[in-house]
Amino acid sequence: MPMTNGHSTSSPLIPPGVKPMDPRNALEYLENVYKHEDGLDVQTLIDSKTNGGLTYNDFLMLPGYIGFPASEVALDTPVTKRISLKTPLLSSPMDTVTEHSMAIHMALLGGLGVIHHNCSAEDQAEMVRKVKRYENGFILDPVVLSPTTTVSEAKQLKEKWGFGGFPVTENGTLRSRLIGMITTRDIQFHPNPSDPVTRAMSTDLVTAPSGTTLAEANAVLSKSKKGKLPIVDSAYNLISLLSRSDLMKNLHYPLASKLPHSKQLICAAAIGTRPEDRERLKTLAEAGLDVVVLDSSQGNSVFQIEMIEFVKEQYPRLDVIGGNVVTVAQAANLIAAGVDGLRIGMGSGSACITQEVMAVGRPQATAVYNVSKFAARFGVPCIADGGIQNVGHIVKGLALGASTVMMGGLLAGTTESPGNYFVSREGQLVKAYRGMGSIDAMEDKKAGSVTAKGTHKSDAGKARYFSEGDRLLVAQGVSGSVLDRGSVTKFVPYLLAGLQHSLQDIGTSSLSALRDGVRDGTVRFELRTVSAQAEGNVHGLHSFDKKLYS
Repeated sequence: MPMTNGHSTSSPLIPPGVKPMDPRNALEYLENVYKHEDGLDVQTLIDSKTNGGLTYNDFLMLPGYIGFPASEVALDTPVTKRISLKTPLLSSPMDTVTEHSMAIHMALLGGLGVIHHNCSAEDQAEMVRKVKRYENGFILDPVVLSPTTTVSEAKQLKEKWGFGGFPVTENGTLRSRLIGMITTRDIQFHPNPSDPVTRAMSTDLVTAPSGTTLAEANAVLSKSKKGKLPIVDSAYNLISLLSRSDLMKNLHYPLASKLPHSKQLICAAAIGTRPEDRERLKTLAEAGLDVVVLDSSQGNSVFQIEMIEFVKEQYPRLDVIGGNVVTVAQAANLIAAGVDGLRIGMGSGSACITQEVMAVGRPQATAVYNVSKFAARFGVPCIADGGIQNVGHIVKGLALGASTVMMGGLLAGTTESPGNYFVSREGQLVKAYRGMGSIDAMEDKKAGSVTAKGTHKSDAGKARYFSEGDRLLVAQGVSGSVLDRGSVTKFVPYLLAGLQHSLQDIGTSSLSALRDGVRDGTVRFELRTVSAQAEGNVHGLHSFDKKLYS
C-alpha cells in the first residue's frame, strides 16, 4: 500500500500474507532461525582449489560489534618463542631500509628493526652496538676514561658513540675508584684540547650505592640536576651508570622493546647461511645481538638447516628466525631444526620480481595463512614479510595468523632509512629504494669477502639468492624510489592507530582475540571482485588529495 503523509497500515517490504515480526525479537531470530551467516570463514576463503592463491587485495574482513574504544585495543604479540613486542611491526633487513637509526626508532616505538648485512661484519656489529647503547637501565659496561685521556680524545669518543658523558676512574676501567665525570659542557669550550680530562671534569658528583634498585636510582636521578648517576661500592669504585636521557626515553617511549633485565633495546640483525657468516655471527653476538635472522629468499635449504643447528648449539641465548618460506613443507624442515620464528613470503615484496622471473613463489595471503596455521601447532611465531602497502594489509596479514608483519618499501621513504633523498622528475621529494635481489644490491662493493683476485665472492644480495658463483647475475629485484614519508616517529604511530581502529571495526579488542575469532569463525571474510576493489578505492572524483594522517 502506498504511504500517505508518511503513514501506512502495512509495510511494502513484507510479502503479502506474511505477518510482520516484532523488532524486539531480531537478535533471537538471527541466532535461532536465520541460518545464513554473512561472508566466509577463513578455511573457505583460503581454499586454493576453489579460489586460487589470494593476495591481501583479494578479500576484506566483515565488521563486527564495537563495544570498546580503539585506544583500548592491545597490540602485544610474540616475535619469537621467547620475545614479545608491544607492537607487531618490523622493518626489513634491506640496505635502503634498516641500519642503526631505523633499528633504534622501531624498537623505541614498540617494534623491531632488523639490521641488514650488505656491509662488513665490523660495520654491522658497530650498528648493533649503537642500538644496544642507545637506551639502558643500569649501564653495566659504560665507556670509562682514564686521567690521562685528553679533551680531544673525549670529543672523538662523543662523535663515535653519540653521547658525551663519561665517568673518569683512577685506572680508566670499571670497578676502579671514581674521580670525576666529563660531559659535553665541560669540554665544549675548553681552550686546550691536549689537556687531560682531569682539568675539565666535574668532581661534584651525585652517586648512589651499589644495591640501589632501578626505581630508587631513577628517583635520585630525577631529583638531581645531573645528567648521569654513577653507582659505586663502599670503596667508591664505579660499578655501573644511569643516564638521565634514558629516564626521559622511558617517559617518551613507553612501548619500547627492551630486555627486562638490562633495559637495553632489543636488537635484531640478519646474516646469510654460508660458512663465513658464522664468523660474522660471532662478531654480532659479541656486540650484544639478541635476535639473528637468517636471510634467504628460499629458506628450505641444507645451508639454512645447518646454520640453525649451529646457532642453537653455539649461541643458545640467541633467538633465531628462519626463512623465507611459503609452504608447510618448507616450514616443517626449519621448525624441526629448531627455529624460534619464521619469515613468510617469496616474491611479494614491492621491489621483488622473483615470481615473475623465476616462476616460483606464492600469493602472500595464501602463504601466510597456511604456514602460520601449521607453525602455530609448534608454538613458532610467524612474520608476514612482503606485500604490505597500507594499514589494511597489516591487519589482513595478522588476521591470517602472522604474529608480526615486516615492511620494506613502506618504511624506505622515512627519515630514519639509510637511503638518499633526491627530487624526482615530477618535482617530488623521494628516497632511493632497491630490492636485495636487484643488480645494484648484488654488485654493491661495501659487503662481502674479497678473493685473492680482488673480486667479491659474496655479499648479502648474492648470498640471499644463492648467486655467489654465478658468472652472470640474474636479477630478482629492482631499484627505484619511494615518496618521502617523514619520520617513523610519526608514521609508525599512524600505522598503529589505524590498526587499532581496524580491530575495533572488526569487533576484537586484541591481536590474540582477532586470531581466536578467525580460528572459531566469528571473524568473517568476503572475496572481492575487480569491480569491488575499484569501488573500495577513491573513485568518481576529478581530483583529490590523499592525506593519510595529521
